[in-house]
Amino acid sequence: MAAATLAGDAADPAAGLSVHAGQPRTPIGLVACLVAAGLVMAGVGVAGLLTTRQHTPAARPAALTAPLPAPTGRIAAPPQPADSRPVATPVWLTIPVIGVNTTLIRLGLAASGVLQVPSSTSVAGWYTGSPRPGAIGPAVIAGHIDSRTGPGVFYRLASLRKGNKVYVRRADGTLAVFRVTRTETYLKSSFPTRAVYDPAPDPELRLITCGGTFDAALGTYLSNVIVYAVEA
Repeated sequence: MAAATLAGDAADPAAGLSVHAGQPRTPIGLVACLVAAGLVMAGVGVAGLLTTRQHTPAARPAALTAPLPAPTGRIAAPPQPADSRPVATPVWLTIPVIGVNTTLIRLGLAASGVLQVPSSTSVAGWYTGSPRPGAIGPAVIAGHIDSRTGPGVFYRLASLRKGNKVYVRRADGTLAVFRVTRTETYLKSSFPTRAVYDPAPDPELRLITCGGTFDAALGTYLSNVIVYAVEA
């Protein structure tokens, strides 16, 4: 199965996401790339979200470190099997314990089969080929860890622990509330494609960013951080 080409990132044109060209609109994995060269690595299986070239762990903005109050609003009821109405689209993400409070943009697939990335490191994006948060199945939200100018929206994602709450506000004003079950770090060459994208019997959430060791020679992180969450 051939790997798709690499999508650029407005924050750093050499960074981005790419996917294997599998089933239409459904990535079976994310491919690591050599950011410095701007090329997809030949022979690599599946990996994950890429980041920008330079890790700058200093100067954490208060918005990324100060805990936030939980958002208020009507909690969405779990979907019923007989209810054919679509779940409203996600528009906002709040993770109080790590100070994340961001609009959600939409991430699709480019014509070449490449998964798009957020154009800014300060926002996260919902992959529209995955279920809407609160619908049956694993909704996928991705964001950058940092850039050459400082921390990104998911800078502290790896610090999430079992039981932490994640809130997704939807276009109809309802909140989908999720509870973290685990946070894992994987080498990009061992990205857990099936665990992230395979169907699930209940509403679930996957939050993805880069992490682990930053390889200055390659200009990229060597791992991905993935947070798994279920509807609370």
